Amino acid sequence: MKRRIAALLMSAAMVASLAGCGGGSADTSSSGSDDTAATTEDSGSGDLIKVGIINNDPNESGYRTANDNDMKSMFTEENGYDASFAYSLKNDEQITAAQQFIQDGVDYLLLSAADTAGWDTVLQDAQNAGTRVILFDRVIDADESLYEAAIISDMDKEGETAVNWLRDQGLDEYNIIHIQGVMGSAAQQGRTGALNDAVESDGWNLVTQQAADWNAETAQQIVQSVIDSGEDFNVIYAENDDMARGAVAALDQANISHGVDGDVIIMGFDTNTWALEELLKGNWNYDGQCNPYQASYIDEVIQTIESGGTVEEKTIYLEEQGFDATTITQEDIDNYGI
Repeated sequence: MKRRIAALLMSAAMVASLAGCGGGSADTSSSGSDDTAATTEDSGSGDLIKVGIINNDPNESGYRTANDNDMKSMFTEENGYDASFAYSLKNDEQITAAQQFIQDGVDYLLLSAADTAGWDTVLQDAQNAGTRVILFDRVIDADESLYEAAIISDMDKEGETAVNWLRDQGLDEYNIIHIQGVMGSAAQQGRTGALNDAVESDGWNLVTQQAADWNAETAQQIVQSVIDSGEDFNVIYAENDDMARGAVAALDQANISHGVDGDVIIMGFDTNTWALEELLKGNWNYDGQCNPYQASYIDEVIQTIESGGTVEEKTIYLEEQGFDATTITQEDIDNYGI
């Protein structure tokens, strides 16, 4: 059973917990952990609920920074938790960190997986050890019996919402530069899948489709290569805000107009505050929301289990929407920017 939870329809306690998590965004989407093993942090000990939290590198993007801040604000000793954190953009490093947390005897393993595949064995190990698993941010390809709940974004719907918006623009022709995130991640799969379906069904032209791994500089290089080739394009579909920003940098260097009334439509995802401000200025056209604030819902699941209750709904989807440059307001930015 699935339910959708409105991002702003929270109890006063939830709102208070989120207020301190902030909407700070990283200056770059590049990650320093790509070439190293998962980094870990330990916040304390004692007669507390012991949780091991595995996440992507906080420097990956503004979304990830907000997500990590949210988790750190919730899982504190003051809130009854002994939390340890591990970070990596590599699935094998995350799996190693998970195995270590299980050996350390954590009560709960909280997981935002770098890749959807490869988790069955370690989740079975967790179950055998009595460690309960809760997924956040992203789904994985594993049997539902191996985890307690999943508090996630509906990445497929994010992609479909964006593609439907693009279709509604009614362009005479669609020549699209598609800049993908980390291949195999749930966000990449959902946002890519929707566009691929539209390309096939509507006859849109993919000028190029390349992965920039959430990185602005790589996205800029991809767009610059297309500009240098002389091939026509009128849409940039970037799977996060940082890559959209890199793409725009290449357009600006080449004096190619973009945004409302420009020659190129700019699309991003994650609703960083600075990205929504670009929409308000008319420099971008569309930004899809990906809600990073999941910690309160995870805490609710844990408290339900700890009190002997039953988690009735396995998959909890956060409510999300897309924003259009022609209708966005400052109030939208204040409410939804991260």
